[in-house]
Amino acid sequence: MTTSKRTHSFKTPCEQCPLRPLPHFREFSRDELEFVSRFKRGELAVDAGSTILVEGAHSAHLFTVLSGWGFRYKMLEDGRRQILNYIMPGDLIGLQGTIAGEMQHSIEALSPVSLCVFERDRLMTLYNKHASLAFDITWIAAREERILDEHLLSIGRRTALERAAYLIAFLYERGRKLDLFNGRKSIPITQQHIADTLGLSIVHTNKTLRKLGERGLIRWQERGCEVQNGEELMAVAGWEGLGEGKRPFI
Repeated sequence: MTTSKRTHSFKTPCEQCPLRPLPHFREFSRDELEFVSRFKRGELAVDAGSTILVEGAHSAHLFTVLSGWGFRYKMLEDGRRQILNYIMPGDLIGLQGTIAGEMQHSIEALSPVSLCVFERDRLMTLYNKHASLAFDITWIAAREERILDEHLLSIGRRTALERAAYLIAFLYERGRKLDLFNGRKSIPITQQHIADTLGLSIVHTNKTLRKLGERGLIRWQERGCEVQNGEELMAVAGWEGLGEGKRPFI
C-alpha cells in the first residue's frame, strides 16, 4: 500500500464542476455555489492503491470525491480487513474525523482519485449561514447509514451467492448513475476486495463468483468485474435498487 498524493494548487471552478451536469445531482443556488467556491481550497490527486485517510488520524480537511473509485475499511491487529463501503464521485469523506476528532476507519483509492479539498474549520460557517447545505450534509450522513444497514443485512442474512450479487449490483448501479463506465461496465475491484467486503474466504468468494459467471451475469477481467446483466444480479440478491432521486453533494 502506498501513500502517493499530489496536491494541485489550482482548482476546478465550481461553476465548471464535471459533476454538476449529471442528472443524478441536485442543482446549487447561486449563493450556495459562491459559498462552496470559497469553501474549497484546492484539489488532491491520489494514485490507485494509495491511502487517502488513515484510521486514528486527525485531518484538517474534508474531501469530496471529484473522480475515481475507493473504499472505506477497518483492520484487525492480525491484518484481517473488513471493507465497509465504497466511495465514488460526489461522496463526502472525512466528516467522521470532524465530528469524532479522529478517523474511525481508513480510506484507500481503487483507481486514480481526484478530491476537492475543504477546510474543516470552516464547516461551522456552512451550518450557520447555509441551512440548505447543512441539510445536504445531514442527508449524506443519513444515506451512508442506510447503505451500511443494507450491507449489514447482506452479511448477516443473505447467502453467499446473494451477497455477491448484491454487492456487484450495488456498485454497478452507483457507477451507472454517475456515468463512470464510458461504455464498459467494468468495476475496478479484485476478488480479494469482494471477499473482504462480504466476510468470506477468497476460496469461497471465487466459487461464488464463478456461479454468477456461469449464469452469464458477470465476467471477470484482469482489471475488474464486468457486469453483463445488472437486472438479473438485483433479482438474485432480492434487491430493488438504490431507490433515490436527485442527491446533494458539497
